[in-house]
Amino acid sequence: MCGIVGFTNNISDPDEVLGKMMDRIKHRGPDAYGKYIDDDIALGHRRLSIIDVSSSGDQPIFNEDNSLVIIFNGEIYNYKTIRETLIEKGHKFRTNTDTEVLIHGYEEFGEKLLNMLRGMFSFVIWDKNKKELFGARDFFGIKPMYYADMNGTLMFGSEIKSFLEHPKFTKELNTAALENYLTFQYSPASETFFKNVYKLPPAHYFKYMDGHFEAKRYWDVNFDADELPKLDEWVDKISETFHDSVEAHKIADVEVGSFLSSGVDSSYVAAIADVDKTFTVGFGNDEKYNEIGWAKNFSKCIGKENTSKVISPEEYWNSLSMIQYHMDEPLADPSAVALYFVCNIASEKLKVVLSGEGADEIFGGYNVYSDPNGTFYDRLPRSIKRGIGKIAAKLPAKRGVNFFVRKGRDVEERFIGNAYMFTPEERKSLLKIKTDAPDPTVITKPFYDNVKNKDDVTKMQYLDLHMWMAGDILLKADKMSMANSLELRVPFLDKEVMALAERIPVKYRVTHDKGTDETKYITKYAMRLAAKKDTPKQTAKTAAKKKLGFPVPIRVWLREEKYYDLVKSCFESDCSKQFFNTAPLLKLLYDHRDGKADNSRKIWTVFIFLIWYKVYFENNGKY
Repeated sequence: MCGIVGFTNNISDPDEVLGKMMDRIKHRGPDAYGKYIDDDIALGHRRLSIIDVSSSGDQPIFNEDNSLVIIFNGEIYNYKTIRETLIEKGHKFRTNTDTEVLIHGYEEFGEKLLNMLRGMFSFVIWDKNKKELFGARDFFGIKPMYYADMNGTLMFGSEIKSFLEHPKFTKELNTAALENYLTFQYSPASETFFKNVYKLPPAHYFKYMDGHFEAKRYWDVNFDADELPKLDEWVDKISETFHDSVEAHKIADVEVGSFLSSGVDSSYVAAIADVDKTFTVGFGNDEKYNEIGWAKNFSKCIGKENTSKVISPEEYWNSLSMIQYHMDEPLADPSAVALYFVCNIASEKLKVVLSGEGADEIFGGYNVYSDPNGTFYDRLPRSIKRGIGKIAAKLPAKRGVNFFVRKGRDVEERFIGNAYMFTPEERKSLLKIKTDAPDPTVITKPFYDNVKNKDDVTKMQYLDLHMWMAGDILLKADKMSMANSLELRVPFLDKEVMALAERIPVKYRVTHDKGTDETKYITKYAMRLAAKKDTPKQTAKTAAKKKLGFPVPIRVWLREEKYYDLVKSCFESDCSKQFFNTAPLLKLLYDHRDGKADNSRKIWTVFIFLIWYKVYFENNGKY
């Protein structure tokens, strides 16, 4: 795990500029650094040493005749197998790294190498002879890759903040991204909050030559259910495949630990990983926001050491500017801060942790996935539901009325992912500025089109795999772990696990047959049974626990005078008035304080943007 940065070289002081850009991402790789500069390209690398920790593993790394040079961020878990194949084909290796496998593999197989890989990665390879740059990002978007083609220069790297140091970089706010963010709580498109800066989408590679940039998709999820195997067979297959993935994800020349909450995902990982240390954080003493007791009991049952931390409200709020600095773009997920702190306590003891991200998207774990066909009403003809929904939409908004409005819409109309903050109408009334942001359904449509003949649960999963997971879940996982110089690995997000999950029937992903008390699972049905099978009997309740996410008491804090006043002051600031109409913002805050509505997530979405804006546009990328 490392950080990469580079640019096409057309400036007078490339070594100095590259050094400053590398310093911006030193947290991603404090162990070593390296540069490659010629008349056409400048490549920089910051290293967190995990595999072949000797200096021979430092990057950049070259092929045999030094015509190709690579900088790489990530881990390739099947690198030893690919290495053997390449040696048989005559390639000579100078190191024992997975990085060198990539450069020889590209030399041998070109872009076809990508589908041979098992791992998480973003990397670029410079071909000196062709003067061509090749770059790629992993299947799920675990590792980031940003690029900006501006003022005659292509810049690329792991974090946008490094671009701030380049003399050709023009910093300008992308207001369309702001409007999209108000709905999604993250930046959902390939555009970023910085105008003309883009994210390479997951499972894409690019080629850049003679000023021309072209990106292509090389892999995609393909849900194709196999109805023949029985439930027990699926449970056994999940167990076998996931054991193999966890074992692969433990490959390292340093110690590996595991995150642990009270949920089934991290518990499943920790139980079968056989690592020595687990890590947990929580808030206060309320079990709703503090899973430390669960985690310590679970760790005791599996014979592991648990390190925990209770995050105080002061620590949480005081860290917000630093968190948004590391995030690069505003992310209004309150759990990002908690993730930062659990990464922090883990980084004091080791360099690598396993985590449970991805299980919900691939196995059907979110509570909202149980919504389709969950009631008798869902099984009525579509025309009847739509007609009732149109009538209900004209009535005063109440809980019962909203049910019929929602059920009267197709999943493509009502579901944009796991977070829906402001409707298009709400965000227009809130914003003082005019933008050209599209309707949310325009952004989600290409993904829905790819699964238009699938059932609603599969459609929702597919959308979340391509938007929510990459834009929120994996973004904060990468940025918060690397802010602490910690490598975070996600064994659920493995090609082999995904290949299995694609074939599991919907009824074994999300079910409405609750069964007996021992198997009263609705979401992640087959996976929960596999977890129950593979974890100690004393912890069986963990497999049945309802999905909580990473609970943070934001709604409670926003009703306390200290934090209410802080947010109110922010909403009334000159910075806020540049973008937002003050009256509707304050109404959200007043109604939440007075208990008229839970507006905490909407308030948080705006508040986090203003904190991020201050860091990057008022303080020039400092916190």
